[in-house]
Amino acid sequence: MGSVTPISDKDRIFTNLYGFQEPWLKAARARGDWDDTAKLMQRGQDKIIEEVKDSGLRGRGGAGFPTGMKWSFMPKEPKPGKPNFLVINADESEPGSCKDREILRHDPHKLIEGALIAGFAMRARAGYIYVRGEFIFETEVLRKAVAEAYEAGLLGKNAAGSGYDFDLFVHRGAGAYICGEETAMLESLEGKQGKPRLKPPFPAGAGLYGCPTTVNNVESIAVVPTILRRGAAWFASFGREKNEGTKLFQISGHVNKPCVVEETMSIPFRELIDRHAGGICGGWDNLLAVIPGGSSVPLVPAAEIMDAPMDFDGLKALGSGLGTAAVIVMDKSTDIVRAISRISYFYKHESCGQCTPCREGTGWMWRMMERLREGDADIADIDKLLDVTKQVEGHTICALGDAAAWPIQGLIRHFRPELERRIAERRSRAMLEAAE
Repeated sequence: MGSVTPISDKDRIFTNLYGFQEPWLKAARARGDWDDTAKLMQRGQDKIIEEVKDSGLRGRGGAGFPTGMKWSFMPKEPKPGKPNFLVINADESEPGSCKDREILRHDPHKLIEGALIAGFAMRARAGYIYVRGEFIFETEVLRKAVAEAYEAGLLGKNAAGSGYDFDLFVHRGAGAYICGEETAMLESLEGKQGKPRLKPPFPAGAGLYGCPTTVNNVESIAVVPTILRRGAAWFASFGREKNEGTKLFQISGHVNKPCVVEETMSIPFRELIDRHAGGICGGWDNLLAVIPGGSSVPLVPAAEIMDAPMDFDGLKALGSGLGTAAVIVMDKSTDIVRAISRISYFYKHESCGQCTPCREGTGWMWRMMERLREGDADIADIDKLLDVTKQVEGHTICALGDAAAWPIQGLIRHFRPELERRIAERRSRAMLEAAE
């Protein structure tokens, strides 16, 4: 089992997270990027995949699927006319998430080098980085960094002197949240409407242009070169078993110093906040609840989250999830019902409309949340709302239906008395007005 001691500076992977240095090739090389990349690739494709498996790296995009295992699903001998592709998900649209953005604008060469190595390991002919539409500056930085890599011979024919040909393309989306879903992203890359595909077939079988494709998160790819240089055992030494490695955490909301920080997995929540975010506004007694992994995961009340380990399994045990590790902190000044209603509105707005439970259900759930916010409902409506979330959850093509349902389920699970109080208050007000 790894350690949960806070990370020291010498162990940080992202050494230019805050942009104190330039993002360009010369500065990146000074930070250790592109250091004898060909030698790393000489280990061979299967050895690289094994190393990534041994490191315990799980996908940093939210689902937490083992990265090395995902790579191993790709065909080892691509068929003629059916090349393998790597697609990197830089469509960071989850409310609360802002870690990939920092990598794109401050450390792009880590991602580009990681793309080459991952592409090589998966026998991919080319890679595509799909960037969120709103990330205009980040796209410019990334495109310039890719152009630098081509100019230096690090991409293209005989990439980095490895004997392997690999091309990398940057594609900016149009700003739809749903294109962060891997198959909607593939549709968008192909120039179609960004709507999720039915699965199976999964992308590893039939992805971009019908060819085998792996979709990985930015952070998952960017850490790979460092893992290979320092060794799988080094990366696995951080965090608890099956939750290994370092992780970028984004902390926002009612903390004294909102920030993005690289920290060891499994660090207790209290330690993460005290060490990096300057504590809770008004002190720990003022904490109400936390959304620990971006807006799509259920909230966790203060008493349960305080000493919880910040990793996939620890938060799953609390009925929530690590997601992208976008920690949204809410103190007692928060109108918790209004906050969840606002999140409901977001998912209603971003539904692609392809599935009836999501198309109809997200709108209905938001309208019901607004009624509960005002107390304009019956007690029975709380259970009716919970029942509808269960009908939406797990009954859609992609996970947006789940993402719309879970915040509401978390609210009802932990703050049902608050919903009942609002209904009772409104009812008593109405009775007093009638009596007058």
